Amino acid sequence: MANRLTQIATRTGDDGTTGLGDGQRVPKDHLRVEAMGDVDELNSQLGVLLAEPLPDDIRELLVVIQHELFNLGGELSIPGFELLKEEAVLRLDEALEHYNATLPRLKEFILPAGTRSAALAHVARTMARRAERAVVRLAASDTVRSAPRQYLNRLSDLLFVLARVLNRANLDGLGGDDVYWRSERLARE
Repeated sequence: MANRLTQIATRTGDDGTTGLGDGQRVPKDHLRVEAMGDVDELNSQLGVLLAEPLPDDIRELLVVIQHELFNLGGELSIPGFELLKEEAVLRLDEALEHYNATLPRLKEFILPAGTRSAALAHVARTMARRAERAVVRLAASDTVRSAPRQYLNRLSDLLFVLARVLNRANLDGLGGDDVYWRSERLARE
């Protein structure tokens, strides 16, 4: 990964292939490219979330996560390479424990709604799940370390918890709590 991009429009992908970090060319619909793209999309969504008013501690955490996702994408771009460290998964575990401890226990399902920042965190959560599924598909046919899959799994959980925290932060005056699912069946019971 010593080479940095100096030219964006290379036209080398006009034939439907793209280059991996090791120089190998693969079809643009290759499972590895799909996983890399899903991680990139997730990282971009976190950039949108970071454009919102956020508590400082959450902002700092999300910036660290963006760098770790970039590492994860770099690892996926070079088969057999390790770039995402095990400590990154542990960091998410610690953040999950910290933020979840501040929340009331869930008694009902919640909707991906509330404040704008919470809703954006929920969108990122769904993107993390999609990226995780792409990594699982890739690992079924190619060598992928367990850390990327574990990282995406923990990240989706953390983003769910952060959405709940952001609703309670009520930074836009429109939140204050989770938005609960109203089940007709549960209402009758």
